[in-house]
Amino acid sequence: MQNLEERIAHSRTSLFKAVFPGTVNHYDTFFGGTALQLMDEVAFIAATRFSRKRVVTVSSERVDFNHPIPSGTLIELIGEVIKVGNTSLKVRVDIFIEQMYSEDRERAITGEFSFVAIDENKKPVSVL
Repeated sequence: MQNLEERIAHSRTSLFKAVFPGTVNHYDTFFGGTALQLMDEVAFIAATRFSRKRVVTVSSERVDFNHPIPSGTLIELIGEVIKVGNTSLKVRVDIFIEQMYSEDRERAITGEFSFVAIDENKKPVSVL
């Protein structure tokens, strides 16, 4: 059986996307709502991979949009479990911008998402 650190490491989840015109707002930057949707999805996958239980999002906390993400760039979303409780856990998701034709990379968005593990009756259960 894996210890906590190993479970966290094995549940780390990343996703790459290209920012195309259909995902940008009127400023030609990545739409915030789409970013939040993808962040929640990556957080959900990380939480599920960690617990191997049914989990539901109960909150998103302090999402910081530090840099606009222009059309025509690549993004990487990385989700990692940062806190484990009895029935809940917290996942931090960072979005990094990568220029398509250079090595430049910077963190653009950071947020935290909390999940609760539930049973088939939607009652909280241990995440471990």
